[in-house]
Parts: sequence; structure tokens; C-alpha cells
Amino acid sequence: MNAEMLYALRDPAGIPSHPLLFLLLGVLTFALHIAAVQVMLGAGALVLRGAFSADAHWRRLAATMLNTSKVAVSVAIVIGVAPLLFVQVTYDPFWYTSNVLSAWWVIGFVVILIAGYLAMYGFYWRNPDLTSQPTRSGWMMVASFALLLAVGFIMHVLSYQMLWPEQWQAWYAPGGRVDPSGRTLHAWSLARFGFFIALAAPVTGAWLIAVRRYLQGAGERDARYLDFLARLGRQLMLAGGVVALAFGAAWIATLPEKMAFFATSPWMLGALVLLLVAVALPALLGRRLDEGLWGYAVFGVGAVALIAVAAAREALRYTLLAGTHGYDALDYRVNMDWYSTLTFFVTFGVLGTVALGYLLTVAWQAGQHRGAVFTPSPAVTRLGQVSIGLLVLWIVHYFAIGLWVMGK
Repeated sequence: MNAEMLYALRDPAGIPSHPLLFLLLGVLTFALHIAAVQVMLGAGALVLRGAFSADAHWRRLAATMLNTSKVAVSVAIVIGVAPLLFVQVTYDPFWYTSNVLSAWWVIGFVVILIAGYLAMYGFYWRNPDLTSQPTRSGWMMVASFALLLAVGFIMHVLSYQMLWPEQWQAWYAPGGRVDPSGRTLHAWSLARFGFFIALAAPVTGAWLIAVRRYLQGAGERDARYLDFLARLGRQLMLAGGVVALAFGAAWIATLPEKMAFFATSPWMLGALVLLLVAVALPALLGRRLDEGLWGYAVFGVGAVALIAVAAAREALRYTLLAGTHGYDALDYRVNMDWYSTLTFFVTFGVLGTVALGYLLTVAWQAGQHRGAVFTPSPAVTRLGQVSIGLLVLWIVHYFAIGLWVMGK
């Protein structure tokens, strides 16, 4: 497919702000989304390991990770909407075409995701206390893990197919006969998919190190459990990091000819360096992991590394589509809409920061008062009142603008 056709598939109305803004937000929100996905998968794998173990430490960890995985699924779904929206704005000819070519799987994605989510909640409902009760309905957690991996693979395929516009016609009309069913998944890279899935191990290892530091601050007295978390976290980071890098190397080694330039790009090398730093950080910090905020620094550095990976992923997509197929996302027509742009940043930066800050503060402080009734301070209570006030104000503004527009 030539560049003229790709440009003809663009939205003639243009986009409401500069495309660079959407690309940057896409990188940031994808990094947040994939971090939640990897915590979800890593925590889910630990649930499967611990729920079928007789070891007390493993069962305690399984109970904790079940709650973590359950919340991480919600976070991954909510945050995952954002990068999809940013991709469809700047790369609409590619994203929509890929979705149409595999439309049956796009709809199936939602159904499978719901089934995986319900299976996890079913396991959670059947096992209110994994620490002291036998595991029941373990097949539900196995099914949930498998289904969530399946939806991840579907999304991988949809993202990968959009990079092959020269194949679209052959996929839509194989042998000259049109196939509008959308039942086929046409292109994927198992090494690329495996790389992002394998990153769940070091990310979860960093998460466990942070959990351990939090428990220390909460006065955890079981030193053996803390040692167990430390060992497991380091093992996951080291072994998982090696496996992830092996998948990454396989991905680079099997890059198609039109993507071969990416193997030595600064974006790829920068992401690799940051991943290596994150994996090596626990060994470099040593005993300082038990001091101050150092125990949380590992996950923080890992988050930065994920942003670098997301940036490299976007650089590959942009460079490939611009250089090989003549489609430059940055020259999209801009039809500036200051209202929607400001509303987004105010919602994200003000309402989101205050409301999320309140929820995290309450959760953090309540966890530090285990076994005792938690009473928030006046400052925290005030923060909650401000959060509710901002939310009410946003809702009023939403309906007021809608009624005003309808009345014009």
C-alpha cells in the first residue's frame, strides 16, 4: 500500500492537538499499562506457585499476591484505554485496518478478558484465606492466567499487524478472494511477545523488594518471611532479567529486513542499558535496601526502564512507518481544540493527582497500622474532602458543558 493511500485513510477533520503530544502521552501511558500488566502476571504466577504449596511463607505470599493481581488487572484495564486512544488518533489508518482484518478477535478480546477477570475473582471468592485454608477451585486461577495471556497475545498481534501495510491486501483477499470474516490472526512475533511477558519476572521481583521494605516499616516481626521475600525478589530480578534479555536478543536476531535498523538504534541500546541497571541494582545497593527509601528505588528505576522500553517501541513504529512506508505521524493536520486539551490535563494533572494521592495516602498509612484502628490525620481528611469536591465540580462541569452545547 502506497503512502498516498495511507494518507487518504486519515481522518479529514485532523486531530485536536499536536501529534507529538499524543506520541509522548502514548509512550507514558503504555509504560504505566505494561507495568500493571507485568505486576498482574508476575503476581498471578506467584499465586499459582504458592496456592499449591504447603510452605507457610509461600501460602502467605500467595494470599498477598492474589490481592495484588486482582487490583493490577483493574489498573491495567483502566490505564490500557489511554495508549489505545493515542494510537488510534495518530495511527488511525494502521490501527483500524488491523482491527478490521482481525475483527472477530477484537470482539473476542473483550469476552476473553471478562472471562479471565471473572475467573480470578471466582478464585478469590473461593479462597478468602490462603494462609490457613486448603486451596479450592485452583483451576479458576489457572484459567484466569491463561486467558489473560491470551488477551495479551491478541493485543500483540493487532499492534504487530499494523506495521505490515504491504500485506493488508493479501490478508484481506487471499488468492484474490475477499475474506471479510475477520477470523484470522495474520502476523506476530513470539520473541517480541515473549520479551514483554518475561519482563514480568524482574518487574515482580522489584515489586517484592518494595513490599518487603514496606513491611519493615510496618513493623513486620517475621524475619524469616522478610528474608524469603528478599531472596525471591533477587532471584526473580536476576533470572527473570536473563530470560527477558534472551527473548529480547531473539527478537532482535529475528527482526524482518525492514526492521533490521532497530537492532543498533540508540533507542534500543538505551533501553537495554537501563534494563541492565535495574536488574543489577539490588546487588549494587546491598544492605542499603533496608534503609530509607532505597528499597523502593529498585521498582522506581525499573519503571524508568519500562518507559525507555516503551519509547524504543514507539521509535521503531514511527521510524518504520515514516521511513519504509512514507507515513509521517508528525505531519497530521492539527485542528486545535484548546478546551479538550486543557480538560484532559486538568483532569489528569489536578483531579487525578489529588484523588489518587488521597487513596494512596490512606492505603499506605492504614497498612502501617496493622492490627490497630486507623484514624486519618486532619490533613489527610482534608485531602479527601478536596478530592470529593473536585470530583463533584468535574461532574457538574461535564453536564453543564453538555447542556450548553445541546442548547446551541
